[in-house]
Amino acid sequence: MPIVKSKLLKQLSKNYPNFLKKDLEKFTNIILSEIKRSLQRGERVELRNFGVFYSKIQKARISRNPKTNEKVNTPTKKTIHFKMSKDLFKILNNEKK
Repeated sequence: MPIVKSKLLKQLSKNYPNFLKKDLEKFTNIILSEIKRSLQRGERVELRNFGVFYSKIQKARISRNPKTNEKVNTPTKKTIHFKMSKDLFKILNNEKK
């Protein structure tokens, strides 16, 4: 089940009842926007014990439309990659640290 921002905010407000919901929302918006800006600049975003987000440039290429079998030029674009930390890997696979 994916987590959406509203569920994340509910969980944060439950865990931190002393903070106002609008402050928690502002806080999560700041964090997410900083991650976006860093990736746009081509920088790595490392969240300790969670993982690393980084962007790569995918070269321009000639691809094929599978429906019409027509060749299509695909321009250069940035893609986002995620590599999980060893700690997260162990948690997901029920291994002990």
